[in-house]
Amino acid sequence: MPALGADVALEGGSLSDRTRQAAREVLDGKRRGVKALVPFAGPAFIASIAYMDPGNFATNVQGGAAFGYNLLWVVVFANATAMLFQALSAKLGIVTGKNLPEVCREQLPKPVSFGMWIVSEIAAMATDLAEFLGATIGLSLLFHLPLLAGAIVTGIATYAILMLQTKGFRQVESLIIGFVGVIVLCYVLETILARPDWGLVAYHAVVPWLGGPASVLLAVGIIGATVMPHAIYLHSSLTQDRIVPANRTEANVVVRFSNFDVLIALGIAGIVNMAMMYMSAAVFHFGGHPEVASIESAYKTLTPLLGSAAAAIFLLSLMASGISSSVVGTMAGQVIMQGFVGFAIPLWVRRVVTMVPTIVVIALGVNTTAALVISQVVLSLVLPVPVVTLLAFTNRREIMGELANARAVTVIAVVAAAIIIMLNTALLWQILGLPLPWHGA
Repeated sequence: MPALGADVALEGGSLSDRTRQAAREVLDGKRRGVKALVPFAGPAFIASIAYMDPGNFATNVQGGAAFGYNLLWVVVFANATAMLFQALSAKLGIVTGKNLPEVCREQLPKPVSFGMWIVSEIAAMATDLAEFLGATIGLSLLFHLPLLAGAIVTGIATYAILMLQTKGFRQVESLIIGFVGVIVLCYVLETILARPDWGLVAYHAVVPWLGGPASVLLAVGIIGATVMPHAIYLHSSLTQDRIVPANRTEANVVVRFSNFDVLIALGIAGIVNMAMMYMSAAVFHFGGHPEVASIESAYKTLTPLLGSAAAAIFLLSLMASGISSSVVGTMAGQVIMQGFVGFAIPLWVRRVVTMVPTIVVIALGVNTTAALVISQVVLSLVLPVPVVTLLAFTNRREIMGELANARAVTVIAVVAAAIIIMLNTALLWQILGLPLPWHGA
């Protein structure tokens, strides 16, 4: 089964063909320096959109407004963890020529693989709810459209972008990189306008803090919004036959460039995530509006505090995030279904089906930001499934050969996975109504 990000039909001189030719020149030692990275850059940028999606807006805005800079360390931890697991996912695809769901279907008992598919589909649905809803909110507020009309426009736009896949992987990558650029530019401008306290930003980025149950819920939501199950599955598909190494030596080179791709793309995503929170902390928490708990109220509060331009920039970044991440979510859904159970449905069917939860939320008048935050908590609860299986597979020499994880990587990954699981346990403890050990701290 070809990966979703692979070319359906390659013609001579296509953008994807030229990318592969440039990569071959690098592997043959004919292209060096910064130019050598260019043909390998792309997959991590597609994955990085999942780390700047509307779920991040919801959790980071709410976290910054309610707790100031205190939860910035969670953002830093989540993004560092995301870098590690996205790099491992990319490596799995490069070395095996298969994506993570395919390896699960091959290596695990059928009932286990089927169960993982069900759980992963639930995560994919929660993901698409957040992404699709975010784009709809942005369109609605920016262009004064009814939410339902915004949903329809978003559905059409994402489907049109998805159709670019028939022209090759590079077209989709280039467009997604463009969306990343829009989001980054918006938050550069928001940072200039918000003027955060850089001393507090630096301190709380490295000093852990957790207060009562509300902060735990948001901490888990931030991790769920940042380290995304569907992005872990997708990344291995994006690399599995994009640049195919001829031997282990070439595989080492491709993995090394893939790691640079991850470092740059997810480094940018991490900075954007921090900007979302410190902007909210500076403007709302320290501006006398700690009650801001929704994207709509953030937009309305920004206007009198920083002006209409700041509010419009906020919505533009949200819209770019929602549309692009919804595209990536649909791609991931196809990879999950094809990999785990060996069949797929037409993209337009998946696009229509995954619109349904958003339409229901809009029709029932559910608080949109509450729906976004809860969707991210669902993702965080599902996250150990791909994380643990990815770690297990990339540790096995019979699967990865000489590129199996080094001991240090394994130790770091196990610690990161354990922290995620502990935070999830704390959330479940809270849901059951039991007091947290640090309650009232």
